[in-house]
Amino acid sequence: MDTQRLFLFVIFSFSLVLVWDGWQRYQHPQEIVAQQPPVNVTTTATADIKHEVVIAQTATQTAGGKTITVKTDTLSVEINSLGGDIQKLELLKHPDSADKTKPFVLFQKGASTHNYSEQSGLIGDGLPNHNTLYSTDKENYVLADGSNTVEVKLSAKTVSGINVIKTLTFHKGSYEVLVSYDVENGSNTKLETSAYFQLIRDSEAPSGATMFVPTYTGAAIFTETAKLQKVDFSNIDKGKLEYQKESKDGWIGILQHYFVSAWIPKEGIQREYFTRKLDNGLYSIGTVVAMAALEPGSSGQVNAQLYAGPAQSSLDKLAPGLGLSVDYGWLTVIAKPMFWMMTLLHSWVQNWGVAIILLTVLIKLLFFPLSAASYRSMAKMRIVAPKLEKIKKLHADDREKLNRAMMDLYKTEKINPLGGCLPVLIQIPVFIALYWSILESVEMRFAPFFGWIQDLSTADPYYILPLIMGASMILQSKLNPTPPDPMQAKLMQIMPIVFSVVFFFFPAGLVLYSVVNNILSISQQWYITRSLEAQGIAAKN
Repeated sequence: MDTQRLFLFVIFSFSLVLVWDGWQRYQHPQEIVAQQPPVNVTTTATADIKHEVVIAQTATQTAGGKTITVKTDTLSVEINSLGGDIQKLELLKHPDSADKTKPFVLFQKGASTHNYSEQSGLIGDGLPNHNTLYSTDKENYVLADGSNTVEVKLSAKTVSGINVIKTLTFHKGSYEVLVSYDVENGSNTKLETSAYFQLIRDSEAPSGATMFVPTYTGAAIFTETAKLQKVDFSNIDKGKLEYQKESKDGWIGILQHYFVSAWIPKEGIQREYFTRKLDNGLYSIGTVVAMAALEPGSSGQVNAQLYAGPAQSSLDKLAPGLGLSVDYGWLTVIAKPMFWMMTLLHSWVQNWGVAIILLTVLIKLLFFPLSAASYRSMAKMRIVAPKLEKIKKLHADDREKLNRAMMDLYKTEKINPLGGCLPVLIQIPVFIALYWSILESVEMRFAPFFGWIQDLSTADPYYILPLIMGASMILQSKLNPTPPDPMQAKLMQIMPIVFSVVFFFFPAGLVLYSVVNNILSISQQWYITRSLEAQGIAAKN
C-alpha cells in the first residue's frame, strides 16, 4: 500500500471539504426543515390577513409622521409616529463594519439605502396599523440613571370609540423591546381582533460575504414541533414555503451575519407565522397573534417581544431555539463545546487570540496519545524508507510481489501504514468546527490579538500568519518520509504553498489555530522521531 498516495488523498480531501462546505453555504444556504410534515392548513381566525396590513413601507409613510428618539445604554432608536414603528435602530456596543467610530445600524429605512425595519398593528376595520398616525407627549426619551426601563406610549383613537395605546418598552442592558397594545372597547359591539408583528427587509446580504465567509441571510422560524426552519428569500420568491404556519410557541425572525431580529409572542398563545414577497424588492416576515374578544366596555392587551441585536448561543434563555441564530453548521455538536471552552479561557486571559492558543493546546493534549502513535508510525516509515526503496526496485515488474513484500516489512517493523494519516483525519472535523465557531461568533468581531491582528474574524491584512503556517507545513514535511515517486514529492512541496494561498482568505483566528497546532505537532513529531532513532531503530536497517 502506498502511504504517501493515501496521505495526499487525505490532504486534498480536507481542502475539498472546506471549499465545498463554504461554497454550498454561499450559493445554497442550508434550510433546516421539520422532520414532521409541514402544517400548511390554516383554521384560525387570524389567517385572513388583509393585504393592506402587510404592504411594504413607502417614502410617503416616513414623511407623514414625526421622529421620536429613544436612547438606552445599548440602543439608539428612531420611532416614526406614523405606525409607531422603529425605522432606525443602532447597536451602541457594536461598531459599524466600515467605520469603527460609528455604531452598527441594524434597522434602517428610506430611499437610496438598505431597507430593514419592524412594523406592527391591529387587524380590523378602523383599528390602528402601521399606517396610523399616533400621538405622543414628547419626542425624546432617554433611559434615566438608576432606571431599568423607558416606555414610549403612543395613543390612537378610532371613530368607533375604541381607544388603543401602543407601548414600546426598552430595557437597560438589553436588546429586547416589548411592544404591547392596550385596547379599550368603548363601542357598543363585541370586538374581535388580532395583532400582527412583522419585519420588513430587502434581500441584500451584509457586506463581507464571500465563498470563504459564506453566511446565511434570510428568514427563520422556530417551533418546538418543527425546530428551526430557514426560509431563504429566493424561496419566498419561488413560493417554496414549506414551514409550520401555526403554533402555540416559537418565534419568527431574520438572520444575518452576527445579528438577528425576531418577534417572540408569549408561550401558549395561538399564533400564525407568515412570509411574503412585497413590492420594491422587500419581504415581510411576521406573526399574527389572536387577542381575546372584548365585550363593550371591557379592555385587554396583546403583545410580543422584539429582539434586535447580536446573535449569541445564550439567547436560548430568552426564547427556546433563538440561540440557533448562531449557525455552527453540521458540526454544531463539536463547535458549541469548543466555543464554550474558548469563552471560559477568554474570561481568564481577556484576549480571544490567547484563548484560541490555549484551546489549541488543550485539543492537542486531548489527542496526544493518538497523535503520538501516529507520529511513531510516520517516524518508522521514515526510518525504513531505504528498505522500501530497495523492495520497489527489486519487484518493480511484479505488483503483487511488491505489495506482499511491503506488507511483510510493515509487519516485521510493526508499522501501521495508515497510522500517519490519523492526525489529519482527526483534525478535519475539529478544524471545520473551529472555523464556524470563529466565523459565526459575534464575540470575534473586531476582537484584537496582538500587533497587526486587530480583528480575529477577518483575514490577516498582511498575510503574515498564512505565510508562517506555510513555512511550518514545509518544516513538518521534512519530518515525514520522502515519497519515492517524483510526482508525489513535487505535490508534497506544492501543498504548503496551496494551503498558504487558501488561508489568505480565512479568518485570522483560524489561521492562528493552524499555526499553533502545526508548531505543537512539529515539536511532538520531532521528539518522537529523535527518540526512536536514539533507541537504535535506525541501526536495524
